[in-house]
Amino acid sequence: MNKVFLIGNLTRDPELAETASGVARCRFSIAVNRNYTSGDGERQTDFFNCTAWRGQAETIARYTKKGNKVAVTGSIELRNYEDNQGVKRTAVDINVQDIEFLTPRGDDSFEGSDPAPRSNAAPRKKPVLQPMDDDGDIPF
Repeated sequence: MNKVFLIGNLTRDPELAETASGVARCRFSIAVNRNYTSGDGERQTDFFNCTAWRGQAETIARYTKKGNKVAVTGSIELRNYEDNQGVKRTAVDINVQDIEFLTPRGDDSFEGSDPAPRSNAAPRKKPVLQPMDDDGDIPF
């Protein structure tokens, strides 16, 4: 089974494009902190390139930007290529199957949506609880 679950922050704004056949594709990368620190106290971070498709790609491009925290579920794809010097390299990509936006909506990070309306009404009072007359009998 090839399944990965990552929580991290977008390292750049997502890039939305279309394939030649008109399918929406969104590429973005996330920075994921490791659970431990190195010997010198530095926290290590891994960077993952992610690709989402179709409607999900459009949603990601519309509602996220650099710095947003997201949870990504997907599969790992290894891609082999040759760099400019002719050296064979392997890249790790995440094919996004599901994403959850973790940055709060009220944060100014959601450019494509209106923030939740704020109420100017006075805060509600807590209800006053009435004491119960307990005669000590168990009702069952």
